[in-house]
Amino acid sequence: MAAGRLMLERGYVGTSVVAIAAEAGVVVQTIYNSVGSKAELLAAVLDRVAEEPDAPSLLSGATRERINEARTATEVIRILARSSALVNDRTSGILRIVSEAAVVDPDVGEFEQKRDAARLHGFGEVAAALREKRGLRGGPIYSGGPSDHEAAATMWALAHPHTFRTLVLSLGWSRDAYLNWLEKSLLAALL
Repeated sequence: MAAGRLMLERGYVGTSVVAIAAEAGVVVQTIYNSVGSKAELLAAVLDRVAEEPDAPSLLSGATRERINEARTATEVIRILARSSALVNDRTSGILRIVSEAAVVDPDVGEFEQKRDAARLHGFGEVAAALREKRGLRGGPIYSGGPSDHEAAATMWALAHPHTFRTLVLSLGWSRDAYLNWLEKSLLAALL
């Protein structure tokens, strides 16, 4: 997609809708009519990258199904870690653009907040699955174990795209090392 390619090369601010239209071979109005604003275009690019083959969204239908079919809480954590690592790897470039754009475009900032809230909600579903499999550390909430919300926040923080970018892209961890760390950290924090 022309928009994603240009934004990765030039950044969000450095990429105009006019340049995207020229690269795509369409008139500017086609972009506004089919996708919307520049912020909406960035959101569409992110969605498209996340939906490419072999790039499961955090709780896509297939991931939900695998989590529901998991026999143990440990298996749920392994599914979660693998899915998060794949999604973070696939979307890291575009999410970097989203973070940079959020500073200068309030619409992108709002979009980023909504994505973070949706990610937290998705992790809440995973926490409920862990509780159902009697896998959350400390047992039931009344015996000192984490609430589903606390467990979701832990997953959100450990598996957040910023964490992936810092460890893998900035500090040079291998993707395998990240996945291994994420799985171990989730197991230690939640089970």
